[in-house]
Amino acid sequence: MWFILALLSAVFAAATSILAKIGINGVNSNLATALRTIVVLAMAWGMVFITGAQGGIGDISRKNWLFLILSGLATGASWLCYFRALQLGGASKVVPVDKLSVVITLLLAVVFLHEEFSAKSVAGAVMITAGAILMAL
Repeated sequence: MWFILALLSAVFAAATSILAKIGINGVNSNLATALRTIVVLAMAWGMVFITGAQGGIGDISRKNWLFLILSGLATGASWLCYFRALQLGGASKVVPVDKLSVVITLLLAVVFLHEEFSAKSVAGAVMITAGAILMAL
């Protein structure tokens, strides 16, 4: 199931890039990000209420709150940078560079989560990096 959800995430991310590139034409990228964030916020809270998950707020630990807040700040910074990059550059160049996040995530997962970094992971990271550079140039 995780693979199907991850694949759907990739499809929606691709649609996001194309829709955003069209939508930010003539709009301040920070304003566009804020407007998009309102939609994401409404959608996320809608899912919380549809699934009845709102009762779990009191069960969230301080550590979880801290890391969820930090994750939110990182997401916001990512979106602000992404929208500005998308406004300044072509989607076919910006998106591959943005996907270097896969390689950075692998490295951070090894350092902070102590996940294994296999020969297969190294090969994949090298190919992703080479592909991103090739597509951006």
